[in-house]
Amino acid sequence: MLKKHLGFGLNLLALGLFFPGILLTMFTMDMEMQALLSGSSLSSSLIDKELSIMATVEELWQGERFLVAALIFGFSVCVPLLKTSLVTIGYFIKNQVRAERLYNFVGIIGKWSMADVFVVAIFLAILSTNHADTASAKSLSVFGFSINLELSTQTLSAVGEGFYYFLGYCLLSLLGCQLLHSAAKTSCKASGA
Repeated sequence: MLKKHLGFGLNLLALGLFFPGILLTMFTMDMEMQALLSGSSLSSSLIDKELSIMATVEELWQGERFLVAALIFGFSVCVPLLKTSLVTIGYFIKNQVRAERLYNFVGIIGKWSMADVFVVAIFLAILSTNHADTASAKSLSVFGFSINLELSTQTLSAVGEGFYYFLGYCLLSLLGCQLLHSAAKTSCKASGA
């Protein structure tokens, strides 16, 4: 019985981490270009973004990348909320056989909700080009004058606090579901079902 209450409590705590996880900044990216032209310098920010999961979905939707936006929204928002709803129903069901079936189903869809963790990992791997500098130098000759042109870019990326909230949600939710499922199995075996 303690496992059941602890598992449900962990899922409620996970839900408390879920909303900051999808609303707060998941990662930041800053890309700056600098041009040196015969001693003079000009710099410009090419990209300066802070994106959360929901901001990413909104940006993809506005950019008419509907499939990707829908997949990220489905796996990152809808499936976790469905999973939490089903866990709550399972917690209050008196029939332990039904509760165990529900937890089995939650385990199945829980694997699908891990797809968003995979997507976030790919985003972070792509954006982990912290301090990636590129530079190229050219020398131009115009009407007898020599002009030296050097272009360089610097990319900085960092994980935001939303990443840690979302990571906490994933871990606590997984642990809570495991405890609930284990408690339901134990209860079913004890009752002889």
